[in-house]
Amino acid sequence: MVPDATTESRLARLESRLEIQELAVLYGFYVDERDLDGLRELFCEDGSMSSEDGTYAARGVESVIATYERRFESLGASNHFTHGHVVRLDPDDPDRAVGLVAAHAEVHSFGTPMQVALRYKDVYRRTGGRWRFLDRCLSFMYYLPMADLATTFGRRDTVRMTDDRSPADWPEALFSSQGNSFLRTYDRHDR
Repeated sequence: MVPDATTESRLARLESRLEIQELAVLYGFYVDERDLDGLRELFCEDGSMSSEDGTYAARGVESVIATYERRFESLGASNHFTHGHVVRLDPDDPDRAVGLVAAHAEVHSFGTPMQVALRYKDVYRRTGGRWRFLDRCLSFMYYLPMADLATTFGRRDTVRMTDDRSPADWPEALFSSQGNSFLRTYDRHDR
């Protein structure tokens, strides 16, 4: 609890957290349903979507939507699950927050059933009275054919969107001497 917080300010923070958490769940539903108009509503006009490995780097809502349109061309059925979502509200700006989302997805990509463990590092901004994504960066622990998961889980090269194998984005602490926690950089944010 924030010291000396009024009931009204505490309620406003709870409402913000719930709206932000719903934003992340809606994202998965809209991707699965290929609802480009719904996705457009989730991002700020100047919002961005990127990935740790640099595969995605879209700036501006129309560029973000164009990225999804291209991705949907090779993506069959998908089913996204949001597991956990930590939100930190900015104590200096009531219209800004950051978050980390843990998720899984089952996707049919390039004709192959795949299972995906992913995280989203998010920056949120309240605009027009609604919380939206200002920046969404995705990273993968694995993106593997379902048939390969049991034999390759835990290896470093577990991202296989195509025939090429790429290194996992996390847990980086297992593969280097330096751990990196996105949320720890925001420790001063409201809890």
